[in-house]
Amino acid sequence: MEQGTRKVAKILSAGIFGVDAYEVLVEVDVSPGIPSFNIVGLPDSAVKESRDRVKSAIKNSGFNFPQKRITVNLAPADIRKEGSLYDLPIAVGILASTGEIKNPDEKLIFVGELSLEGRLKSVNGIVPILVLTKEKKKSIIIPCENQEAEFIGADGFYAERFEDVIKFLKEQKTLTKIKHRSLESADEDFEITFDDIKGQDFAKRALTISAAGRHNIIMVGPPGAGKTILSKSIVSIMPKLSEEEELEVMKIYSVAGVRRDIGKIPFRSPHYTISDVALIGGGSIPKPGEVTLAHRGILFLDELPEFGRKALESLRTAIEERKVVVSRAQRTSIFPASFQLISAMNPCPCGNFRNPKKECRCSPRQIKNYISKISGPLLDRFDVFLEIPPLEPEEIISSEKSSEMKKTKEAREKVLKAREIQLKRYKEYGFSVNSEIPVKHQNEFLKVDDKGEEILKNAIKKYSMSARAVFRTLKVARTIADIDESEKILSKHILEAISLRKAESFFQQDVIQF
Repeated sequence: MEQGTRKVAKILSAGIFGVDAYEVLVEVDVSPGIPSFNIVGLPDSAVKESRDRVKSAIKNSGFNFPQKRITVNLAPADIRKEGSLYDLPIAVGILASTGEIKNPDEKLIFVGELSLEGRLKSVNGIVPILVLTKEKKKSIIIPCENQEAEFIGADGFYAERFEDVIKFLKEQKTLTKIKHRSLESADEDFEITFDDIKGQDFAKRALTISAAGRHNIIMVGPPGAGKTILSKSIVSIMPKLSEEEELEVMKIYSVAGVRRDIGKIPFRSPHYTISDVALIGGGSIPKPGEVTLAHRGILFLDELPEFGRKALESLRTAIEERKVVVSRAQRTSIFPASFQLISAMNPCPCGNFRNPKKECRCSPRQIKNYISKISGPLLDRFDVFLEIPPLEPEEIISSEKSSEMKKTKEAREKVLKAREIQLKRYKEYGFSVNSEIPVKHQNEFLKVDDKGEEILKNAIKKYSMSARAVFRTLKVARTIADIDESEKILSKHILEAISLRKAESFFQQDVIQF
């Protein structure tokens, strides 16, 4: 907009809300008056501090910083802006407003943090911004350090310094184009696999079933039995992420500013001192929590009873809905949270209750209070309950690792085959694994014969199973049938699924024997 020799520069940038990006128009007006530099449009402290970074970057790049009244507006003005990604568009807007350069193409997006010497530094949230750029069929200029851009397929350029950007806009210099690379992941390098674990064949079988149907699992056992190492090994038998899943995870980690190797299945193991907001997500400006960082992967909660009650109870909705909804005055953010929950715990404060090799020092009241920290509704969200016994001396010192039928390769092949069967079966229903079967489809996919029904009725009476527990048992049986490549759920599948819930009786305090 021309006002004599003055003009308001309009530079296109982007912002982040939740895990999605939206366009931000950076308007810059440089007018006569007492020198000042004001930024409006609900900027946070990081955006306000860009004034000093921009001023130094412009001067140290060899350009004149106007000693006038500078007003910057970040539109839409009703959404709070955060982060340092607006440094570059603000600096470009100032030079465009003073006539140093022409107003850039309206289809060119600018994103980047500036150092005091004018170097462009990486920013968080670049992946959803690039997805937005691609959807809008626009181009973008980003820092060289944001190399993850190559996997998105958006058009644009890398820039190392602010002066390079200005010379590019003046057509005095060319910038390196963003290359396009496939999202196909490389071969995984696992920290631990089934082959590295001695004994525990029953637990490995349970983990194979759990991975095949993405079922939640809880393990109870004394310290040193191998609960943690078993939990970490499950990623070695899980299928690789699809391109769509990989892009979802990349967006989440980009927004959170967490480093992750492309193609690696997310495995999050937060400490039990974590707050409910850090676990679930939220804040004044909504950010993804650990459940979202575990999307398409594993959320491992070690020492489950030590977590805060509020944090644990907040998990229940995320497990059922597979998403986290954070509502704020401006808008509502939806964070994906489709994860597999694996939990581990000691049976009592000292860890030796039911341990035949060591004496438990806890009183009955201490044990009951310890177990009661986990509520019944939360326990109902688990499909598999495992009691992990301590290893025998011969297993500990044995040079042999896993038995022939439990090696990583065989287990992974079973999981992959079962996942393929489920994907084909549910392709028209909006879900892909047995653990996600909604109640309305249980009669369609979880049919059992008369013998299976009789077994279930007896189990309900014997173990006092709730309706939700029965439903989850049927889903586990469906997964076992898929591993056996059986179209029908047979009575043997029901029996094995029930056996994977036997340890649930440990949490029923009225049956605990001291």
